[in-house]
Amino acid sequence: MAMSDFTARRSTFRRLHESGCFVIPNPWDIGSARYLRHLGFQALATTSAGFAFSRGLADAAVPRDAMLTNIAEIVGAVDLPINADFEAGYADDPEGVAANVRLCVDTGVAGLSIEDNARDSRQPLYELPLAVERIRAARAAIDASNSGVMLTARAECYLVGHPEAFKESLRRLHAYAQAGADVLYAPGIYQRDEIETLVAELAPKPVNILMSRNTGLTVMDLAALGVRRISVGSSLARVAWASFMRAAQTIAKDGSFAGFDNIVPFAEINNFFRRV
Repeated sequence: MAMSDFTARRSTFRRLHESGCFVIPNPWDIGSARYLRHLGFQALATTSAGFAFSRGLADAAVPRDAMLTNIAEIVGAVDLPINADFEAGYADDPEGVAANVRLCVDTGVAGLSIEDNARDSRQPLYELPLAVERIRAARAAIDASNSGVMLTARAECYLVGHPEAFKESLRRLHAYAQAGADVLYAPGIYQRDEIETLVAELAPKPVNILMSRNTGLTVMDLAALGVRRISVGSSLARVAWASFMRAAQTIAKDGSFAGFDNIVPFAEINNFFRRV
């Protein structure tokens, strides 16, 4: 794909973060990406968990190269900016993060996220000085590529059960902003007052909010709170899994095919993919 195509997507992606609020849903494969493009979404983001489930693996168990392949496939499937869920950069040390970020940039992404989840039960989060150096390394790698790729820094405090998740998220995200992150993200935050405070405290940096369940908040509500970007993580993949699991369980337990009631007709899906 021509570099000019990636440049245009990256410019579009950056403009989306300058004002207003947009939803960036998370496909896990080519088919789901193409359907989301069909619905008119302006940008998409990969989901490490959604892809892992499709490979029969737990989240964070997919090797780096397999994840890069999935990211590249989604980038190539649609003419939209793609943000890569790049987990913790597939390395602990800043140098390793930088090297892997360069590989991710080469897939053609318009953005990528780096999290501070150390995947260690004894110390779930990287110590803040190291976490900051990892973000600085990712920033330097992107800048050296002259690609214009946007860097999202994720504070995973809520997801690891930190006892002061909001306070620690805010402390970390301020530090990541200083280290060069373009977008700030604390997955797991869902209370209206905390979202509003987070957005205000981190302004003017754009904030991504994860909607992984129905909390009652709508896109309009989140926009009114000043949220710039809304993602859904593995939720769409889990919706698909939920339907599959219930239908399969009904066959296995009851010998019934009632789980097939109200499914989308074969022709509707087949004809969609013929057109795209």
